[in-house]
Amino acid sequence: MRDLNVKYLVGGPIGASRPLPPYDGRVCNFLAELSRALQRDRRTALYPDLLSFAFFCRKANIMKLKKEFEDGRVRLGKGLAFHIAPSNVPVNCAFTYVFGLLAGNANIVRVPSGEPRQIILLCDIMRAMLADEKYNDIWDRTAFITYGHDEAVNDALSARADVRVIWGGNETISKIRQSPIKPRCTEITFADRYSFALIAPEAVADADDDELRRLAERFYNDTYLMDQNACSTPHLIIWFSEGGEKAKVGKQRFWEAVCQTAEKYDLADIKVSDKYVMLCRYAIELEDIESVQRFENLLYVVTLQELPDIITRLRGRFGLFFQYDIRQLGELARHIDETVQTCTCYGVDQEAVRNFAVNHGLRGIDRVVPVGSALDIGVIWDGYDIVRQMSRIIG
Repeated sequence: MRDLNVKYLVGGPIGASRPLPPYDGRVCNFLAELSRALQRDRRTALYPDLLSFAFFCRKANIMKLKKEFEDGRVRLGKGLAFHIAPSNVPVNCAFTYVFGLLAGNANIVRVPSGEPRQIILLCDIMRAMLADEKYNDIWDRTAFITYGHDEAVNDALSARADVRVIWGGNETISKIRQSPIKPRCTEITFADRYSFALIAPEAVADADDDELRRLAERFYNDTYLMDQNACSTPHLIIWFSEGGEKAKVGKQRFWEAVCQTAEKYDLADIKVSDKYVMLCRYAIELEDIESVQRFENLLYVVTLQELPDIITRLRGRFGLFFQYDIRQLGELARHIDETVQTCTCYGVDQEAVRNFAVNHGLRGIDRVVPVGSALDIGVIWDGYDIVRQMSRIIG
């Protein structure tokens, strides 16, 4: 690794390091201290995603995950994990590192290009912590790096890896897979995914003003915070209802509240123009648009008479959403393929949605979570039990 054309943001070349058991005490203590260090630093408050990461790493959560992980089996990390982090959600590079560390591995993490500010801050804090000798074991297992589109680096790191984790979509996966891996290397890939929201409009109509504001804020966090770029962000809102006047009231209340919340959104001129061009393109390409409702430039809502067979065509950005009405969950079955990841719910029984996925043998819907939790990444993601897959059982 010393001869590779890479820039180290944290750590240095990783040599041979022995795997640790999952949730090793040294790792858990380091993550708890990292959480405290991030929360103490005033700069972290500028980055909600980094605060969420700090909250994930807190001691209570790590101990909870450890308890859930333990099943009486003896496990050990696989060795060296090579992570290619996504560019659309910068803080994912921190989460994938933590998953590898919790599994007992040494970790080389390729940070998104452009070196996002919150990741530079994270790296600054980590470097200061890892300078302490008590974290030598963590230092030996940590490298955050950046490099350009360099096949030689991909080849070298892939050839060494015992685990390769690829985030960033189908194109990235295809490119990285041109670099061979060892026969026993475990590969985990996070392909392009699509998500939607399932909302009962009557529940919105019945919500008091405070609850409606909270709902709008949670929906804003799921969508606008990442410009609708995250794989778990809903683009399509499915209204689950028998219809009627109350349902109409609920829908209108919802969108008006979302628009009001979105007034704090950084709606740059380029976003306005891109969103308008996108709307015009859909008006030409989609045959089943019933109406378009505009709430100033902050929010466009496209109402559909019918869903296209491939709902993943329905993708918005910067506050462009699609909506459609159903009376029964079964109406969605033929539209759910393996690309569908997250269903966020409000006023809908989440267990009923899970049962719907099971009873129909759906290849999609890996997560069913409340509105506001779309971006809450965890050790189970995209249907993977990540820490278990990055470790091995000694039977």
